[in-house]
Amino acid sequence: MRTGFLMTGLLLLAAPAQAGDAPPRATYVTMVLQAFAAKVECPGTDLVYQDLVQKAQQMHLPDGTTEKVRKAIAWMHTGGKMGEKQDDDLMAEVAVATQATDMDQRRLGMPGWCEAQKTNLAGLIRSKGG
Repeated sequence: MRTGFLMTGLLLLAAPAQAGDAPPRATYVTMVLQAFAAKVECPGTDLVYQDLVQKAQQMHLPDGTTEKVRKAIAWMHTGGKMGEKQDDDLMAEVAVATQATDMDQRRLGMPGWCEAQKTNLAGLIRSKGG
């Protein structure tokens, strides 16, 4: 039963991120996670780390945010084998972003999700070699 409440809470937290009402860092965490997921899951897709840094600057996030987010994502998605655990708020944002992304991938199917990311993440992801 507790798990059900936790999942509901996480889903409620994820909803504002999709509506554009999320705090800037939570929105940024979702974008970074999706950019890395697109690089891994979508054939022919790449990202440039500097583009992520530039986006953080445009969103007026503190210096070092991109690296903290990258480390948190790596830590969570490798079970602590890579990256570094970050503060609890950031780790929660990564967890919510992961769940929202997983739900989108299941809903759209991976080919549809990959195609959608070309538009959603324009400027953060690009075709390999391009």
